[in-house]
Amino acid sequence: MLTKRDYPRLGETAYVGELENGLRLTVAPKPGYRKSLAFLAVNYGGADRLYERDGERLQSPAGAAHFLEHKTFELEDGQDAMSLLAQRGANANAFTSPDMTAFHFDCAGGLEDSLRLLLRFVSAPSFTPESVEREKPIITQEIRMSEDDPEDVMYYGLLKALYEHAPLRENVAGDVESVEAMDAETLYRLHRDFYVPANMALVVTGRADPARIEDICLEALPRSSRPRPLTVSPGPEKPGPVSVRTERAMDVGAPMFLAGAKTKSGLLGRESVKFELTATLALSAVLGTSSPLYRRLYDEGLINETFGCAFENVAGVSHLSFGGETRNAEHVCLRVLEEAANQAARGLDGAFFERQKKTAYGGAIRALGSLENIAYNLAAGAFAGYDYFETLGVLDTVTAEDCRGFLASYLTARSCAVSEILTKER
Repeated sequence: MLTKRDYPRLGETAYVGELENGLRLTVAPKPGYRKSLAFLAVNYGGADRLYERDGERLQSPAGAAHFLEHKTFELEDGQDAMSLLAQRGANANAFTSPDMTAFHFDCAGGLEDSLRLLLRFVSAPSFTPESVEREKPIITQEIRMSEDDPEDVMYYGLLKALYEHAPLRENVAGDVESVEAMDAETLYRLHRDFYVPANMALVVTGRADPARIEDICLEALPRSSRPRPLTVSPGPEKPGPVSVRTERAMDVGAPMFLAGAKTKSGLLGRESVKFELTATLALSAVLGTSSPLYRRLYDEGLINETFGCAFENVAGVSHLSFGGETRNAEHVCLRVLEEAANQAARGLDGAFFERQKKTAYGGAIRALGSLENIAYNLAAGAFAGYDYFETLGVLDTVTAEDCRGFLASYLTARSCAVSEILTKER
């Protein structure tokens, strides 16, 4: 039975519960919307490389989660589930991230039939050894395109500089060798272990009847479920980066860089939400587009519109990053670190911090207009132990002193690594 939760501050309502088979179900109706969206997430991604099942330690090969996502759309009669969803008027897609595989669709009508199909093909694989072989060139091509993408190369260059063991440092799709070694038996074993209701979360939002959605889940999915597998860490990470700098020359119009630093590990629940909000506000105070430093660097021609900052908390680790196009990465990094040190020493400007916080409030409210954003964050919260609709309440608790402490602890010269993409000599 689903429990109703009201969020008067947001004007939102959600029906939430864990079914008998362990599926975490959230239905968030949006009165007045013409469209519905269903988002089925599996708590299994590219960074889940080691796990335990029934006391046995097992391995998920590099790229296996992504490969399995591709093959899950194959039905027992050789038809493609995405095409069948399109015939029903549903716009379907899927993705694999480091810590999640998700299958989703939106539609203006026919939600219930499309949802039954989604639950059926995700929970009951039908691919063959022959179709696995046919998929290999397609995924290999994806990997080669990523290897030629300067932003991907720069991003993974930074992750390899920061982390020694974390699987996050590897491409979600794996590499050419791991794809060529993939076989149907391995994929079926991984599906059996990870694609179980107790390791899934379903979010339906837009035009949706919570009771009908619950009934469909009970009809379409197994009544019982094996326990979710236990993901095993590949090893502890040391506090600082593995290396301070990595570079590669590529055919780009302008050199670019991405600098970053590791932050806390193992964040879950409300703590993870507050830490992410703190990190975002702290980074905005130093080098957000409205910060004094950003304006100075921009006016001096050292950065352009590509420059930005980000925070990621994924697959058990978290890190900050900043960068963009520049012909003097070393100088820009030095200026950023100096500004962070100054703000850590004297504290953040109170008026500016409050303006940034109001901007964050506004962004959070606007994001509630996106069904895709709501569904993804509710599913991620189901796995990580927090309620996305309570984000604003957590934001209330973030202080300028929290942000000052973040800068003092993490955005420092000793913590940072830099990944550069240089222009090729012509």
